[in-house]
Amino acid sequence: MKNIDARGLACPQPVILTKKALDDNENVKTIVDNETAKLNLMKLAKSLGCEVSVKEDFNQIEMSFYKKADEKLEDVEKRQKTNRMVYVIGSNLLGKGSEELGKILMKGFIYTLTQMEYPPSKIVFLNTGVYLTSVESESIEDLKQLTAKGSEIVSCGTCLNFYDLTDKLGVGEVSNMYEIVEIIVAGQNTVMI
Repeated sequence: MKNIDARGLACPQPVILTKKALDDNENVKTIVDNETAKLNLMKLAKSLGCEVSVKEDFNQIEMSFYKKADEKLEDVEKRQKTNRMVYVIGSNLLGKGSEELGKILMKGFIYTLTQMEYPPSKIVFLNTGVYLTSVESESIEDLKQLTAKGSEIVSCGTCLNFYDLTDKLGVGEVSNMYEIVEIIVAGQNTVMI
């Protein structure tokens, strides 16, 4: 059994480490120190069709993951591979509220996409989302990594012009609203962020 000590690690690191370990091992034990990490790992187990046992002690939660012997896990992986996502990102912030928190969450979201076994097929950036594709973006290296894994990245040309970022595009291609609408309509699994 592969052991992972994820105590003190920020979200989504416990999930990413556990997922990677489950890719190569039948059984994985992960130790976390908070309820949020536990809940996120329970969701991971469910999405992968794994059985999980939980043992809670004073300052830690020990979670053991077991791959099921049936074909359910293979079915999940096959579905994930064939139904790659399209993300439409309309802001450089994730969620509403604190701007500082929104930037942290968006950076974490894009980084997490790089850790997925099957990256999104396309990511479309609109409005202030185009700041994320500029050379000055904190997420530029993660986005370049996604393109290397096969994700197509497009940024709205009107938006780049509006924010005077056309010459600062650091990753992907400039697109137009017609192509963007085609991408959204054709996508089997399109998520607006």
